Amino acid sequence: MSETIKKLTSLGQSLWYDNIQRKILENGEFKAMIERGDIRGVTSNPSIFNNAIAKSTDYDSALTSLAWAGWDTKKIFWQLVIEDIKAACDAFLPLYEESNGGDGYVSIEVTPDLAYDTEKTVAQAQQLWARVARKNLMVKIPATKEGIPAIRRSIAAGLNINITLIFSLKRYAEVMDAYLSGLEDRVNAKQSIDHIASVASFFVSRVDTKIDPQLPDGSPLKGKAAIANAKLAYDEYHKTFAGSRWEKLKVKGARVQRPLWASTSTKNPAYPDTYYVDNLIGPETVNTIPPATLDAFKDHGTAALTLMRGVDEAQNDIAQLEARGISMDVVTKELEDEGVKAFDEAITHLLATIEERRKNAASSLGPLSDSVAQRLSQLDSDSAPARLWKHDPSLWAPAKDKAGQHEVTIRMGWLDSTDKARKKLKEYQDFAKEVRSAGMDRVLVLGMGGSSLTAEVFSLLFDDRPRTMDNKSSTVNRPSSVKVGILDSTDPAQVAEAAKNYPPEKALYIVASKSGGTAEVMANFNYFWKLSKKDGSHFIATTDPNTSLEALARKNKFRKVFLADEFVGGRYSALTDFGLVPAALLGVDLNHLLDRADWMRSQCGENDPAARNPGMALGAVIGESALHGRDKLTVVADPPLSAFANWIEQIIAESSGKNGKGILPVPLEPIGNPDAYGDDRVFVYLRQTGEHDDAMTKLRNAGHPVIQFPISNFYDIGAEIFRWEIAVVTACSIIGVNAFDQPNVESSKKITKAKIAEYQKKGKLKEGKPAWKKDGVSVFSPTAVTGASLNVVLSKFLKKAKPSGYVAINAYLPRNDEMTDVLQKIRVAIRAKTGNAVTAGFGPRFQHSTGQFHKGGPKNALFLVVTAEAEKDIDIPTEGLSYGTLIRAQAVGDYEALIEAKRKVLRVHLPSAGDVKGLLEALA
Repeated sequence: MSETIKKLTSLGQSLWYDNIQRKILENGEFKAMIERGDIRGVTSNPSIFNNAIAKSTDYDSALTSLAWAGWDTKKIFWQLVIEDIKAACDAFLPLYEESNGGDGYVSIEVTPDLAYDTEKTVAQAQQLWARVARKNLMVKIPATKEGIPAIRRSIAAGLNINITLIFSLKRYAEVMDAYLSGLEDRVNAKQSIDHIASVASFFVSRVDTKIDPQLPDGSPLKGKAAIANAKLAYDEYHKTFAGSRWEKLKVKGARVQRPLWASTSTKNPAYPDTYYVDNLIGPETVNTIPPATLDAFKDHGTAALTLMRGVDEAQNDIAQLEARGISMDVVTKELEDEGVKAFDEAITHLLATIEERRKNAASSLGPLSDSVAQRLSQLDSDSAPARLWKHDPSLWAPAKDKAGQHEVTIRMGWLDSTDKARKKLKEYQDFAKEVRSAGMDRVLVLGMGGSSLTAEVFSLLFDDRPRTMDNKSSTVNRPSSVKVGILDSTDPAQVAEAAKNYPPEKALYIVASKSGGTAEVMANFNYFWKLSKKDGSHFIATTDPNTSLEALARKNKFRKVFLADEFVGGRYSALTDFGLVPAALLGVDLNHLLDRADWMRSQCGENDPAARNPGMALGAVIGESALHGRDKLTVVADPPLSAFANWIEQIIAESSGKNGKGILPVPLEPIGNPDAYGDDRVFVYLRQTGEHDDAMTKLRNAGHPVIQFPISNFYDIGAEIFRWEIAVVTACSIIGVNAFDQPNVESSKKITKAKIAEYQKKGKLKEGKPAWKKDGVSVFSPTAVTGASLNVVLSKFLKKAKPSGYVAINAYLPRNDEMTDVLQKIRVAIRAKTGNAVTAGFGPRFQHSTGQFHKGGPKNALFLVVTAEAEKDIDIPTEGLSYGTLIRAQAVGDYEALIEAKRKVLRVHLPSAGDVKGLLEALA
């Protein structure tokens, strides 16, 4: 608290903030102002909310989901306003309690269109009181003639009332009488009055703004009327709250109705910017102060008792104005009317803005808008929000599916991941310091799927190294000197590149596996373990408790073992050790990241309607879209956010693709013209730089659903992770699959293991005979293949594509920029030939992402498996095989598992990875 405000408070005046904005409520600024003692309450009005909502995008996330639910404009308006008021009330509750109800109030105003209707004002005041349901709320009622009886009745009903738009002494007397009469009505009804609070908001600077132009230049009365009027009002306050009438109420616990000085910003630049604060200080008063005036008063305001000085002079100033023909009755009546009109215009503008945004959000769903609204209503009818937080397994598995329900119950720990993470923050941070002090300036995560994808997201967001793969051309400042990379491949060229960039003398290796026995992870561990000469100080493990990896790490004296939450499945583990240990090593502000996740978590609460739950609302869109045939979720991302698109791919594909159902994520597909897409698409745009704005507009204008998520601050990824986790489990519930199991993942693993075992026994990998061979290219297929060229072979295969199906490119090739560029061009070529969505994944990485979907999802796909001879192979220590053999076995296992699942598949084996360009040419 500044010394000026400290002195002001000691003089008996409270500063209430004449402003409320979601941004400051959420970013901690509001709470900090309270804790510093800068403000002791808050007032709001239609103009303030117009500035907050219509002139910012802070409310768009909430507004969008409400629009999707089909809410009308006024319903959305009140939802947004009441959320802010509740949050402010909660922030002020400790001060309210500490001051025994003296301060800590938050005001919400009835709509100005009711200013001249007593009955409707009373009704709305009671509705607001009930909806906010906070004892430190004040409902603002305008001091119009019709408002006076509404004030009395509301006080009698037990509401705290802030009477606004008071300009005249006569009307102020009526306001005080209404307050006292309301208290008396309660006493006569034998009801308590000791908890009721009220303030009378007397508007100040507007009086000078109205009168000054009517005075001649140089008039000594300029700038005097407002202060004089307020001082006379304060004099009347002292007269009213004295005497027998007041004393009878006081003994029953009544509180005085404090005068509140409103409109205290300086409108005339010729006057000091603290003019209407410095001159209105006195005991038992409030000054509701706008932001700029608060800053000015803290900096150079003067705190001294001024209200009771010069009362005679104030009376003389008013008399002189009257003598000049300036009627205070006329002036104040005009100001009252203008005040109501100004508030009415503000709310009219605000409602128009909300309506425009509501229409825009609803139209973003295209033909799905009605069904999504109905789905959100159904989710509420089914109590889905509450059931989610109660871990109700019946959302995903029927009672007869005991195994499915059990899997749900042991996989719901992600809902509380942020709470658990905060308990480990010091451990994360201390470890990061230890690594840096040990001279290790780079970290390589050896993991697959959920064990490494979040590390990749954080490394590419919070790092200024040049982008690789899909993440070129964007940089951010790196908060730590440590760089983090991932190795989620068994391609020998990629392993060799990782070894070059992360040498043992400089690197820390994170061996990350929930199960502790992931084949690729253990192969990579064995390689880097030997490379490091078995130096455990350069290794840590992240795994579930009691796994073989934990035992191995302890046996080999790893620098650290992080035991992850065993009640969180891999794809939901982003905000556990698997994501947060790499984040800490990067120097990410974990508190900030978790704050953003917790913010989204608070938005997805069990007591809020589904329409107000951003995660559940998105899930309703995705799930309902799939039920209506739009089951290809195409994720478009600006370059800085590309890695997050890949994270989304995994959580959707592995969660939803089973039992012949599923939502196919199509991440980072090159965007084409709207006519390149069928009616099986929904587009999600992760927006940061806006480079896809034009393309998204064209798609939307063509009738495709387009959902946009602006992510300007990379720390908001914490919020987005939680949003998408909620969305995915909601969508899975809607389409009728268990979001937490993966029944088809093991099929290719079993085949691969058998292939490797046979190789280790016989020294040869069994992969079948090619169905077609030419120019060094071999094509494997479960059916006959004919054609004079690879072009013909591929064309015949692609003609099998089904309408609204998809084509998956499973490329067991090194993942690098050049290879990614070629695969992107192949995707476009195949889309042009088939009209299908085309995905592309690097093997074996994709097996831990979309592999489940490929085998368990809809049977409407073509699979093009691409393999190549390794140009330079590397042996895997202790395993009796090379990386080249391992990745080939994995590719063959994948291929045969697809055949086993009755999928249409073609494997093209190239002489070298570089020959993938020939594959592109063959598709021309």
